[in-house]
Amino acid sequence: MRQITLKIISVTLLGLVLTGLKAQESVTSTGGNVTGSGGSVSYSVGQIAYQTYTGTSGSLSEGVLQPYEISVISEIKEATGIGLLVLAYPNPTTDLLILEVNEFELSNFNFQLFDIKGKLLNSDRITSNKTSILTENLSPATYIVKVFQDNKVVKTFKVIKK
Repeated sequence: MRQITLKIISVTLLGLVLTGLKAQESVTSTGGNVTGSGGSVSYSVGQIAYQTYTGTSGSLSEGVLQPYEISVISEIKEATGIGLLVLAYPNPTTDLLILEVNEFELSNFNFQLFDIKGKLLNSDRITSNKTSILTENLSPATYIVKVFQDNKVVKTFKVIKK
């Protein structure tokens, strides 16, 4: 009789513990399963439920489909030259990119054009309010244009070449 009571209590406790366990839950907009000769994959698209917690030392976004991101703030300085307006157009571009610097004296301005791997492709001084950068010889890809004043980055653009 004692063994039966012990078995019933053990099964009841095990049942209570197992009912308290939960798997990962998420609300997604779509998903599915794909099977091929190399195996199978389950996927989900469009996580619409997540929560963000913010504290004094940073923030935490919790959810199932969080991307791995590294954000580096490279320049924080006092607002000197509030009237500075820097534009790059057209974006996406095909053969010519125009850098426009307005409402600021153009002393010691230059630009650098990088590919997505960080290789310097073009560099020149900015001597007028509108500077043309030839892009017709570049392959269709994403490029980075940085505008400098006195060797300090004042604006960075991501430019798409068609």
